[in-house]
Amino acid sequence: MPELPEVEVVRRGLERWVSGRTVASAEVRHPRAVRRHRTGPEGFTEALAGQRVGPAMRRGKYLWLPLDDSPFSVLAHLGMSGQLLVQPQDAPDEKHLRVRVRFDDDQGTELRFVDQRTFGGLSLHETTPDGLPDVIAHIARDPLDPLFDDAAFHAALRARRTTVKRALLDQSLISGVGNIYADEALWRSRLHYERPVSGFTRPRTAELLGHIRDVMNEALAVGGTSFDSLYVNVNGESGYFDRSLDAYGREDEPCRRCGTPMRRRAWMNRSSYFCPRCQRPPRLTD
Repeated sequence: MPELPEVEVVRRGLERWVSGRTVASAEVRHPRAVRRHRTGPEGFTEALAGQRVGPAMRRGKYLWLPLDDSPFSVLAHLGMSGQLLVQPQDAPDEKHLRVRVRFDDDQGTELRFVDQRTFGGLSLHETTPDGLPDVIAHIARDPLDPLFDDAAFHAALRARRTTVKRALLDQSLISGVGNIYADEALWRSRLHYERPVSGFTRPRTAELLGHIRDVMNEALAVGGTSFDSLYVNVNGESGYFDRSLDAYGREDEPCRRCGTPMRRRAWMNRSSYFCPRCQRPPRLTD
């Protein structure tokens, strides 16, 4: 599933090619693509027609388009394979095209939601006074947000009876971090994924946040991480950060720091990648 850098790359594309345009019409090609919209496909298309799209927004992994003259926003859930593509109107339809949005101008492009596995979708939700769709109002700020509060994060972390990777994936605590970037930041911090957070000092929390920000900014600079053709930006281009990963996906390859073979362990229906020498597991008394 896309994490913060991948979603931010898509947001920037929407900001450039979609924000400020007025919707002429919308077409739902598969009802599952709007299953989270309360009034179904017809209600979705009727609500969008004639609306002017505001600036593309993101919090963590969540992406939305506010509607300028409406109390609603279009929330995009990309799921495992969702893509938001800006395509020429005369371009052939993609095999898994689910929703098409046409605009009332002469730019000659349209917005397409393509989703092979149909786990993602688009839906309209009321916008809160804070500018978020109401269904994601509980999502915490992400570490690249200028208003992210490092001190409050540290206090919340210390209060949790959990381990560090579970904390990083808790979107109500810190948003935007998923399995890939959690493993990368933990490797850089020399922290095992099962390290309890209740004993974290301020310097340790600050170091961890610094590594999270560094790895996400580096990923952003090269368009995010793409392991297959499913994650792309709005122009259909893949990211290249997978070539720079230090931990994720590197089972049995030498640690870039010490040369020890990297390991993979099953973890919460996912995998955790780590160096058994640089990231020693915690002692039972830790």
